[in-house]
Amino acid sequence: MVNHTVITNFFLMSFSDIWGLQILHAMLFSLIYLAALMGNLLIILVTTISQSLHTPMYFFLRHLSFIDLCYISVTVPKSILISLTHNNSISILECATQIFCIVFFACAELALLTVMSYDRYAAICHPLHYKTLMSRGACVQMATASWLNGSVSGIMHTVSTFSVPFCKANVLGQFFCEIPHLLRLSCSQPNFAEIGTTVTTTILGLGCFLYIVISYVYIFSTVLKMPSTEGRSKAFFTCLPHLIVTTVFFTTAFVAHVKPTSDTPSVLDLLVSVFYVVVAPTLNPAIYGLRNKDMKTALAKLVRKELPCL
Repeated sequence: MVNHTVITNFFLMSFSDIWGLQILHAMLFSLIYLAALMGNLLIILVTTISQSLHTPMYFFLRHLSFIDLCYISVTVPKSILISLTHNNSISILECATQIFCIVFFACAELALLTVMSYDRYAAICHPLHYKTLMSRGACVQMATASWLNGSVSGIMHTVSTFSVPFCKANVLGQFFCEIPHLLRLSCSQPNFAEIGTTVTTTILGLGCFLYIVISYVYIFSTVLKMPSTEGRSKAFFTCLPHLIVTTVFFTTAFVAHVKPTSDTPSVLDLLVSVFYVVVAPTLNPAIYGLRNKDMKTALAKLVRKELPCL
């Protein structure tokens, strides 16, 4: 029998031990967080109020913005607080909650991006049946399925990760609780429950990825057959924001999870993590808002209605 000291809390990694750099980090993260907050809330507001945006595409975009808003709120405020208070301790319960929320929102976003690819496929490849395929009831069911997928994945990963005690060092080489770093501190290695859950989630993720790829193969095939250049251009630019957001999501997730976890975290490790939990949710409103003519038109009408003097 080997005696272990059971861990009840962890210490998250700070970006720097220098006070000036900590303040700079807090200011930078605060600006990014405010930008994400304002951008996503603006999309939710505009797509809710504007009657012209009450379509399936913007219905799903509203859900996507809400997910991104919650996703970035799980990690960034805590990181800002650590830089300002120098207290980088996090309890087991808080860490488990953070793990659940990260997996929940990431898997829900993955499912929602898959649903949004089906929406674009139905709109371009089957325009005459679009209203039937993407009825109000069908949209609600698909959105609900996305949220359920996220919740089930979050519960499975959280339970399997925390099903065994932690008894090694309690310092995480990350600025938030991340499953690979937690598994290195587990008393039981390998953690077969988490390995099985990860394999299951990975297979589902690859399935979603393949579905999106196949959808866009059919979409581009249909677009190229359109007789008019204007029609091809309109169809392509309708899909472009979703294509960019999906590419950013899969690229950052792939790099973050394929990269091996090291005992001595580097600046590259932190930058990769920042990109997929901070930058991606902040970019999505810009991609959909700034490059979308319908969104800009609806926003301009809303501003003129609320501020007629302008």
